[in-house]
Amino acid sequence: MPPHPSSRIQKARQALANRLREIRKDAGISGRELAVRCGWSESKSSRIENAKTPPSDADIRAWCRACAAEDQAPDLIAANRQSAEAHVEWKRLQRTGLRRLQESTGDLYQQTKTFRVYVSDVIPGFLQTPGYASALLTSIADFRGTPDDVSDAVAARMRRNEVLKKGGRRFSFVLEESVLRYRLCSSETMAAQLGHLLGVMDLHNVAVGIVPFSERRAVWPMPTFTVFDDRRVHADTLDAASTLAQPSQVELYTRAFERLSQGAARGAAARSLIADAVASLG
Repeated sequence: MPPHPSSRIQKARQALANRLREIRKDAGISGRELAVRCGWSESKSSRIENAKTPPSDADIRAWCRACAAEDQAPDLIAANRQSAEAHVEWKRLQRTGLRRLQESTGDLYQQTKTFRVYVSDVIPGFLQTPGYASALLTSIADFRGTPDDVSDAVAARMRRNEVLKKGGRRFSFVLEESVLRYRLCSSETMAAQLGHLLGVMDLHNVAVGIVPFSERRAVWPMPTFTVFDDRRVHADTLDAASTLAQPSQVELYTRAFERLSQGAARGAAARSLIADAVASLG
């Protein structure tokens, strides 16, 4: 099989192959013995170990069972799926503009019941006003040189965000105080955005915490990420949105969210931080 056009996906496949090889070596068996135990050819074991052939879920289960390492199968299966489909290139999604990017997560939003969102850079998309979203997406489109479909993208984001008011879903947000201060739009637009944030805090299914500048931290500020139920994480970088599905990865980000939450101001204290940010707009 030729190398995947995405070098990151190819590296992920190689990392999976390396882990399978280590499991076999830790079990003290040869590739031939593993093939016998799994009921397939020795060449298949070799192709999998050298990242020439991606294993199926059943292949991974059989491999781990043959090596008495069944407990490692769930993470390996998740890593295998992730290498094939979970790393989404933002350039690919944005090639025809930003609207497509907004619509790409629609089904996931509808399926998720519990959202945990940590942000260190901008107001979370869920909580953005049309004015703030327009300023932000205009900046992104200009930076990336993508087609100018900001109006359509903002409309798509607002439609997507209707999930916030639909029953049966809970949202927990943790924002760094810096998010309230960064000037990505006019003072008037930012004031409206912060006012909207105060209003959203009244929703019964929404919890908002803000980590103050002055707070002694349990953990350091991190890049923005979202945990969807306990199944999946989206972690943002400048060039890509990485989807993480391995149970150990999801657990790691869930733990990070809980640690970040510990130092977050809530209720009246959070409202006071927002009011101070509004006052600073002049």
